Amino acid sequence: MVNLILKDIIIQKNTIIIYIATIILYLLADVSPIYLGILYSVVFIVNTFSVDDKGNANILLNSLPYTRKEVVSSKYMGALIFTFVIIFIIYLGDFLLNGKGEAFLWREILLIIGLVMVTTSFILPISYKFKSKHLVMILGALVGLYLVTITILLPNLHDILREVVRNFLALQEMQMYFVAILTTVILYIGSWLLSIRIYERKAF
Repeated sequence: MVNLILKDIIIQKNTIIIYIATIILYLLADVSPIYLGILYSVVFIVNTFSVDDKGNANILLNSLPYTRKEVVSSKYMGALIFTFVIIFIIYLGDFLLNGKGEAFLWREILLIIGLVMVTTSFILPISYKFKSKHLVMILGALVGLYLVTITILLPNLHDILREVVRNFLALQEMQMYFVAILTTVILYIGSWLLSIRIYERKAF
């Protein structure tokens, strides 16, 4: 399974260099590390499916001595590993470029990981159910819905989201963190099992 995770990283090695370069630019522009962590982690996950579809990698993978459960599990484990790598790069870069060592807060890291896990929990089953081109269409529709929302329905949505993030980071009740972590983990595991079920029934 380790080889499957390494495969997803190696096939994007050139893209990872672009990720790092653009992260540096965004950090110089003082963009929030939380936003960057979520954005780059999700983009990496979506891109792994896009690359697999273009190269018909699933046909090759199913001819190798890997079970379909292992193929799916490598995606979920790889998503977490890459999220941790992205977080390390972002906060190290923020410290070296902006001297913001005090920004390395466990609440921020927890928020990034949690939101990536929630997003991944929806993206991966959809990716296994449909082709990557359909996933792009779905994401495009969501972006369109988001633009309509911030333009017409909730023009102050960004302010609301910033306030929600501030409240989360200022939260002192550990019970709330525990509930949030438990809910996220249950959702992630449920998505993992659902993706395995979908992939095992899929014909190539």
